[in-house]
Amino acid sequence: MKAEDQRESRRPVRRVPVDPAALLTLLVGDQPGRLLHVHEVPARRARYAGWPTWADPVLLAALLGQGIERPWSHQVAAAEAAHRGEHVAISTGTASGKSLGYLLPILTDLMAATHAPNGRGATALYLAPTKALAADQLARIDALALPGARAATCDGDTSPDERRWIRDHANLVLTNPDLLHHSLLPGHERWAPFLRALRYVVVDECHVYRGVFGAHLGAVLRRLRRVAARYRAAPIFVFASATVADPQEHAARLLGMPLTAVTADGSPRGAMTVALWEPPVIEGPDGRPHRVSTLTETGCLLAQCAAADVQTVAFARSRTGVEVVARIARDRSGGALEGRIAAYRGGFLPEERRQLESGLRSGELVALAATNALELGVDVSGLDAVLLAGWPGTLASLWQQAGRAGRSGERSLAVLVADDDPLDTYVVHHPEAIFGRGVEAAVVDPDNPYVLGPHLAAAAAELPVTPADEEYFGAGMRPLLDRLVAGRVLRRRPGGWYWARPDRPTEHVSLRGAGEPVRIVEARTGRVVGTVDEAAAHAQVHTGAVHLHQGQTWVVTELDLPEAAAFVVRGDPGWTTQARSVSDFEIAAELEHHDWGALRCSFGRARVHTRVTSFLRRLPSGEVLGEHPLDLPTRTLDTKGVWWTMPVAELEAVGIPELSIPGAAHAAEHAAIGMLPLFATADRWDIGGVSTDRHPDTGLPTILVYDGHPGGAGFAERGYRRALEWLGATRQAIAACECKTGCPSCIQSPKCGNGNEPLDKRLAVVLLDLTLRWARGG
Repeated sequence: MKAEDQRESRRPVRRVPVDPAALLTLLVGDQPGRLLHVHEVPARRARYAGWPTWADPVLLAALLGQGIERPWSHQVAAAEAAHRGEHVAISTGTASGKSLGYLLPILTDLMAATHAPNGRGATALYLAPTKALAADQLARIDALALPGARAATCDGDTSPDERRWIRDHANLVLTNPDLLHHSLLPGHERWAPFLRALRYVVVDECHVYRGVFGAHLGAVLRRLRRVAARYRAAPIFVFASATVADPQEHAARLLGMPLTAVTADGSPRGAMTVALWEPPVIEGPDGRPHRVSTLTETGCLLAQCAAADVQTVAFARSRTGVEVVARIARDRSGGALEGRIAAYRGGFLPEERRQLESGLRSGELVALAATNALELGVDVSGLDAVLLAGWPGTLASLWQQAGRAGRSGERSLAVLVADDDPLDTYVVHHPEAIFGRGVEAAVVDPDNPYVLGPHLAAAAAELPVTPADEEYFGAGMRPLLDRLVAGRVLRRRPGGWYWARPDRPTEHVSLRGAGEPVRIVEARTGRVVGTVDEAAAHAQVHTGAVHLHQGQTWVVTELDLPEAAAFVVRGDPGWTTQARSVSDFEIAAELEHHDWGALRCSFGRARVHTRVTSFLRRLPSGEVLGEHPLDLPTRTLDTKGVWWTMPVAELEAVGIPELSIPGAAHAAEHAAIGMLPLFATADRWDIGGVSTDRHPDTGLPTILVYDGHPGGAGFAERGYRRALEWLGATRQAIAACECKTGCPSCIQSPKCGNGNEPLDKRLAVVLLDLTLRWARGG
């Protein structure tokens, strides 16, 4: 079971419960302006239920031995639904023990089925988005020491001998979607005995499967259902999720089948104080004011918490950020607490993770800097305080990470430290954006043809595709099959559609992106050190790029596009690089629109053309050392977007001269991109934008915000559906920023291919005022 299960006996009682008000007073010190808002989340009492009558007595005894005397109501509701044979989505808060809800029926059935002739009358598959989570779950199951429960992890690091044993003997396999896609499904004949007995499939942390990643998982699950049916198996699917707006709909879209939802959280939690914090503005070395970086501020706060013996985890959004936060915390502690402050990054060995857990439980570790809790796979529930270095991407993620603080019945503190960008600035100045609304809906489009097409090819290599497979792949299957036949990827025969090439189709599909990934290859040894999405390769690993991968700095010596490889050498030259590009777009088809008086807002298909033309070399001070041309081809992205048009006369009437339209539109576009993640479960890097003072397809000034993935990912559509709220928040974010002409907190973008030129902050507000006035009825 996961760390979130009710096993308080594993962690010693805190010597002195944390007092959030006193801790905030300590953190604020003599700069009260940093603390912008404090919100109190009330405590919640536990709701218990009786153990299911069908639960195995040996399993119940093992749970009792771990200190779990009574289950919470949502755990029993999920277990009963799965035991009845219903697909289930369980969506409750962090530290609410979701895993017990599916392990009760799974382990009960696995133990009962050991009496089958082959000793394996039932099997189960557990899917986690990371290897660390699967390994952590295995440790929890092994700790129960149940007879007949033969659990094992199987991933890319598992040796051939271990895989053979797992295929032949394990009845609970813990893995990730990538292994399912690349190995288990293509080699399903070797897994036939396991698949024939497959009774349960668990999809853990399913809220992370959104956008293109979610579309890929949806296709993999459909392939799994189809292959399982070949062996006369119809497994029960259980989805476990942090709180999202509609977990039932989200899980049903991933699975392609209806589900039962369990959302009433029966677990207790102590009261939580949530603070919104903005780093101060100070005078820089150049004499100009600038805001203290989020990482520096978070590191200082972590050091103060550690010095006060308040056990704290600080979440940063990158591995590099984690190292910076931990280093600053250690430096500020003057070495006195150096051994009690740790940094966690991906790639830790299981024993290293267990050592971290042990240190946290014993109190030896008082402060931990880490990437998001998903990547941890470490028991970090029940700490005293949580610091978040920047908006974590979604409101759901914020509550998930904040929920890592709080022992049973005790108060806790969570502090969101704003980053220097429009969204962070907006939410800390508008608390109602966090506390006054529900969490976002997870966006996923399982019918995206750019995702579904390659998976149909993979399915055909597993088993010939037949017309009956529309049950799994939907009505869009036939046109995609015809396209694959025309491209000589598949061959049509009387028995169905067959894979027609000598290679493996799964080699061309990465679940974590769209298109074929570009390998990052160490030039000296030929070792593959990582990959980047094809879409990002031109800007991130062009020849001459300085590329940061897992905390290590590499310089790209050559980008070989035909071979989909970037060759690199290790080393830090002392500067960073930033790609510059030119973009334009065509409107392929308007699917929907709103007429806003003289203005028009549309949603539809767009074709975006981008070419990386050069790159800048910058010193850490920001000084540009030079610009170097690149000879790269134009990339075309067929996607979906939301755009709005404005007549020149209307813009001139409100004080935007025609020559100033590019700067106003460009600034509004940047801020709109930055604010869209507040309304759709997207990351800023999943979204792109283009603006123009006169577009050939519309004949008018036009601003486009589009999904940065082929076929779209659902983010732009969500923006179209909530355009008034989205653009209203965008306007407020720009207007409320304290800067005079524009900064990263409002209109400057870290990924602008035009070097953030031209930008006009004042006129962007005027443009958005005009847009909102017409959108509200003139």
